[in-house]
Amino acid sequence: MGWVASPRCALRCACDSTWTLGLPVGQATELSPTSGLRQPEASAISPPKGRGLALLLPPTTLATLVDGWLREDCPSFNHVALVTGAAPSQAALWAKSPGVLAGRPFFDAIFAHVNCQVTWFLPEGSKLVPVTKVAEVRGPANCLLLGERVALNMLARCSGVASAAAAAVEAARGTGWAGHVAGTRKTTPGFRLVEKYGLLAGGAASHRYDLGGLVMVKDNHVMAAGGVEKAVRGARQAADFTLKVEVECSSLQEAVEAAEAGADLVLLDNFRPEELHTTAAALKAQFPGVGVEASGGITLDNLPQFCGPHIDVISLGMLTQAAPALDFSLKLFAEGATPVPHVRRS
Repeated sequence: MGWVASPRCALRCACDSTWTLGLPVGQATELSPTSGLRQPEASAISPPKGRGLALLLPPTTLATLVDGWLREDCPSFNHVALVTGAAPSQAALWAKSPGVLAGRPFFDAIFAHVNCQVTWFLPEGSKLVPVTKVAEVRGPANCLLLGERVALNMLARCSGVASAAAAAVEAARGTGWAGHVAGTRKTTPGFRLVEKYGLLAGGAASHRYDLGGLVMVKDNHVMAAGGVEKAVRGARQAADFTLKVEVECSSLQEAVEAAEAGADLVLLDNFRPEELHTTAAALKAQFPGVGVEASGGITLDNLPQFCGPHIDVISLGMLTQAAPALDFSLKLFAEGATPVPHVRRS
């Protein structure tokens, strides 16, 4: 497990050494909000283990992301720091909407960057039932509030993606289908790592992270190359033995041509469910080793219709494009007092 770096930068708060962290990313203190003992993780989503996902995140990459986010929010003077001062303070993190908790390593890294410490009461992947106290953050008031909005924005977005992914996986498993529910490359620029992490935290597959993760030949590539066979031949030369080749197809004829040319996977895009299953069955009858992915026009509502014995992967762009953010708040409370959630007046 990597340790959070402490680079000296313009955003580093001038804080007492009491607040300097030496905690591994994703392993901030985790206590029960009542007993002080570590909580059981029965509520965490099982595949994959939420806590172990923190190991995927290189500390240097986290530090670079966090530094950019904080600089974007405060590129010059932090005027309200003169209002708050730097007295030791504490705040409670409240989950105010249902869903799946995801993004703890990013949250930890944001507050570590401004010399604050996070104590968690729920593990990554927990199912949230509002209103729930999820964590507490301690540090100098000016530092704590400097990280507040950036951390909440990230956590709300990552947890929203994880919640949508968990719902999609649950819908697919409810049909008895055992294939892969996956996201796509339709992510927010500059925020892909968080959204791909959210997919994993929700139990879905992230699909290729970037253009280098899989040679995917789309319809425009086929047009530019002059046909499916030429496109696949060029893709195979580029992929050598290290990468798989996937080809987007709009008909059984194209799918067969792609498989004959050496494609490892075929993407059946924008097929109606009844057409999808007959096409996939016909393709698998000739090429049982070729993987079949279904995509295009798939939502949480119609997802079960696309599950079938000849479909290996179902990808949904809406998991990252249309997932609603969860509602979190971070509220300061006096030392020794019992934190209570902020209740919106009707």
